[in-house]
Amino acid sequence: MRADPQLTTLLDFRYQQHYRAQRGQHGKGKNQEGRSAPLLILPVPVGTIVRDASSGEILKDFTNPEEVFIAAQAGAGGRGNAHFATPTRQAPRFAEPGQPGQERWLLLELKLIADVGIVGFPNAGKSSLISKISAVRPKIADYPFTTLVPHLGVVTLRNRKPFVVADIPGIITGAHKGAGLGLQFLRHVERTSLLLHLLDISAGAPRDPIKDYLALNRELALYSPKLAAKPQVVALNKIDLSETSEKLEEARRYFKKIKKEIFPISALTGEGLPRLLGALSKNIDHRGQEEPCHDP
Repeated sequence: MRADPQLTTLLDFRYQQHYRAQRGQHGKGKNQEGRSAPLLILPVPVGTIVRDASSGEILKDFTNPEEVFIAAQAGAGGRGNAHFATPTRQAPRFAEPGQPGQERWLLLELKLIADVGIVGFPNAGKSSLISKISAVRPKIADYPFTTLVPHLGVVTLRNRKPFVVADIPGIITGAHKGAGLGLQFLRHVERTSLLLHLLDISAGAPRDPIKDYLALNRELALYSPKLAAKPQVVALNKIDLSETSEKLEEARRYFKKIKKEIFPISALTGEGLPRLLGALSKNIDHRGQEEPCHDP
């Protein structure tokens, strides 16, 4: 297996689950060896974890492009009768057969590698935000679960290092048990350095941003306490809509009380985004200095 930076999903392995390398050729006359079979190379996305299906042991964690892992060893080639010839036994009537190649079942799991994971309930504006701050163009519509696959976008700021943002499909109550698209996508935020809570404060929305914030953190904690302990930034989206002042003021008072800075933004118009992106970049740089990355 080889980590291919151009791939983003494991979808190919859903449709084809059995892979068999070609056999090597038999030996030929005039003491010719048979040609070795070509390698069977399976490309996988960066972030793929390979486990042994029977034991669950992690065999490989692809964290860098072009990394290679030998998933199954080829069988050793046999030796023909000419190999066993001696001065006194010039034409032995026996040979050594080749050995079968290794067979094994593997489980593949993909965890996207990103600096920032955007979490929020459906229709909070995650797709709109990532399309505004990067070159990614996800599907955007006004119905739940518009996003069915995670998206990665690179954010480039002047005089700062670029960072990668992951748009995680809508998490709902019960996501840690698999409700909605929960179990499929919660794992993608496990590798992120920072979580961005995106909350909808539009007046017409049936959601309450404070309750949503608490519910999201509850789902993260139930899935993984380690995940819930990651640093978090809170953005209140859709301030471009009318009559948001009441919800915004209420949210300001609550987050001030719990000593959490908030960033009112409009993913549609771009209002407030420079300040938010600067805060994300600063948090990522700070964590990078405190916690250097180590190979697993």
